[in-house]
Amino acid sequence: MQMFIWILLSFLVVCAISASLSKNLLNSILIFMSYSLIMSIIWTLLESPDLAITEAAVGAGITTVLFLVTLKKIHAIMKEDEEEQKDE
Repeated sequence: MQMFIWILLSFLVVCAISASLSKNLLNSILIFMSYSLIMSIIWTLLESPDLAITEAAVGAGITTVLFLVTLKKIHAIMKEDEEEQKDE
């Protein structure tokens, strides 16, 4: 069990670093969502189910949806797709 916790913590650090270094906004949002899901698993292992449910609902659910809607509203998703097509 101790090894599983260390794997989760290392994955948490990798997610945090890669979300901040990613240049693609959509990838950053997806990495942030996985960060929140891993954090909710850690809260469950720490025997705090109320925080785990809150982290999963707010961190992975509502916040991700709000980020995606914001990217759609500012047309950032379309701009990134167009830039990728120009590069090809």
